[in-house]
Amino acid sequence: MTAPAIRLTGVSRRFGRTTALDDVTTDVPSGVVCGLLGRNGAGKTTLMSILAGHDRPSTGAVEVLGSDPFEHARVMGSVSLVRDNQRYPEDFKLRHVLRVAPRFHERWDADLAAALVDDFRLPARTTIKKMSRGQQSGVGIVIGLASRAPVTIFDEPYLGLDATARRIFADRLLASRFDGAARTIVLSTHLIDEMEQLLDHVLVLNGGRLVRAGATDEVTAAAWSLSGPADAALRLAGGRAPISTRRIGGLVSLVFAGPEPEGVGAEARAAGLQVAPVSLQDLVAALGADEAAPTAERAAA
Repeated sequence: MTAPAIRLTGVSRRFGRTTALDDVTTDVPSGVVCGLLGRNGAGKTTLMSILAGHDRPSTGAVEVLGSDPFEHARVMGSVSLVRDNQRYPEDFKLRHVLRVAPRFHERWDADLAAALVDDFRLPARTTIKKMSRGQQSGVGIVIGLASRAPVTIFDEPYLGLDATARRIFADRLLASRFDGAARTIVLSTHLIDEMEQLLDHVLVLNGGRLVRAGATDEVTAAAWSLSGPADAALRLAGGRAPISTRRIGGLVSLVFAGPEPEGVGAEARAAGLQVAPVSLQDLVAALGADEAAPTAERAAA
């Protein structure tokens, strides 16, 4: 059995009285694109910093490629973290970044970097500081993909990119998985609908806790929705506790954890209701509540 690229065991990170990560335990398989999902403040940035060896947990154990990234320089050299607010020296232009990058990434692919620069039409004479937000994101994507690091972490890499540039990023990301080397990519994103097709695996954080983890199709299969006229939907739901309740006028949409119960589809159709699978975007939104969801009966009150 192939060892996981990432293993977290009871990982917590506290900053004074604030708990950024709370007892996170999970594995991320080797060779997958893993979506790191959750609201702002959910703990994603803290987790990415720990995976890259830039920070260490208050408690728990972290293994990246089999070793603690904070303790082993070998691991740090095999991880590329591209932050959404990456800072460079004031006078740095693209050529300076491309000259320095190979010192930090032993697998640096200069040919791929040049191709990506062309893809994103990055200006050669403008300092990074004066580039547009989308161009700065393009620089980060060049560094991340051309690093060919076995574990590559992108923090919101598409900020400021137009639809065409985001498609180029997606295509290049997929291509990087089939270049002969097992590569694990962690992608923090809020564009879940757009990026879902890229994600083999997901980690969903809420308030520092890991609330869902696993293969994307398995995670989304473990939820279902019921929608239609509120009275009929709440009556059919009965005592089942939804993880999310949305109302629009006299209509309601309920999301439930677990597989769809046998026979509920036929009952719903007879009552003029719709039962459907839940998209990853809708599931993440449903899991974003900080408090336990009420039962459908209490939601009707």
